[in-house]
Amino acid sequence: MTRRLCSLPRQPAPSFAPGLTAARLGALLAGRRMWVNGTVLHYCFLDSRSDASVIPVPGTGELRRVPWAGGAEQREVVRGCFREWQDLGIGVTFTEVGEGHEAELRIGFQAGAGSWSAVGRDALSAGRGERTLNLGWDVTAPGERGAVLHQIGHALGMVHEHQSPSAGLHWDDEAVYAELAGPPNFWSRETTYTNVLRRLDPGAADGSVWDPQSVMTLPIGPGMVLEPEQYRGGLRPPGAPSPADKEFVLRWYPPLGPSEPAALAPFRSAPLVLGPGEQAGFTVEPPETRDYTVGTFGDTDAVLVVFEERGGEPRFLAGHDDGGTPGNAAVRVRLVRGRRYTVRVRLYSTWGSGETAVMFW
Repeated sequence: MTRRLCSLPRQPAPSFAPGLTAARLGALLAGRRMWVNGTVLHYCFLDSRSDASVIPVPGTGELRRVPWAGGAEQREVVRGCFREWQDLGIGVTFTEVGEGHEAELRIGFQAGAGSWSAVGRDALSAGRGERTLNLGWDVTAPGERGAVLHQIGHALGMVHEHQSPSAGLHWDDEAVYAELAGPPNFWSRETTYTNVLRRLDPGAADGSVWDPQSVMTLPIGPGMVLEPEQYRGGLRPPGAPSPADKEFVLRWYPPLGPSEPAALAPFRSAPLVLGPGEQAGFTVEPPETRDYTVGTFGDTDAVLVVFEERGGEPRFLAGHDDGGTPGNAAVRVRLVRGRRYTVRVRLYSTWGSGETAVMFW
């Protein structure tokens, strides 16, 4: 029997300037949706008292409000899945908050709307009252915990593993379209292509070797794959982060060391001695309250984020990703004397002299 599957909406392909080297383009594709390590991802459950979608009632012309809230048991399953990812020792942490405007991740439980999530930093593009993750069926049912772990994997920046070009899956396309057009998914051909048949660009895939046990691999029913022969009868991943999943998230989000980040002084540049995918952090304590510019310098692709410490916890304040552009990452932010800020810079790649630095002024 076909299981309910993750149905990500199709996103436009990233647009980069022509003429980028293969190494530079590959680095951008691999990291463009990953969070800066050390980010605290605040999540909330949208409340049916105020958060609902308005949808048309078929055949009537009327509209009805569909609540997004889930029951207490559903929410507890989600909390446990956040803890399971957190317990891997990653440098990104999850904190539950009560209001949608405080959260980067906003979770709804609209039945019939499928299960999906924004991928990594794509969540920042959603409006503050909009969901970034939906769970469209009862996740307390047996075997459904893996669906929650899968969506949180997307929220961390992971993509569908079965769509990796390394998978080498030869699908029976029409059998896949026919199977997923029926219950319980009722997918259109576009949804099926987007979530199953479309191969990802090699740079966007999570690894160079396909992992059929990944929590990011969707269950595959019999008769949907022609080759390799071993998957003609279907594939049922265990529904938990595999060793390769753990390796991937720890590579992007290694545990943060106990040492204090270096202090960044105004008008004094700090060299960034980083390799591709590496990052550096700095503390900022502004000498006066005013608008400042925080930016990078040099021939580099980088993402820069400024956090404000509130209650001992970093809160996202502003960020800029200059990947694929001729300019440098820079943000204009108001910093308040007496408050403490953290600047984090993650490098995609360098060219030219390879020298780069960060400064605020």
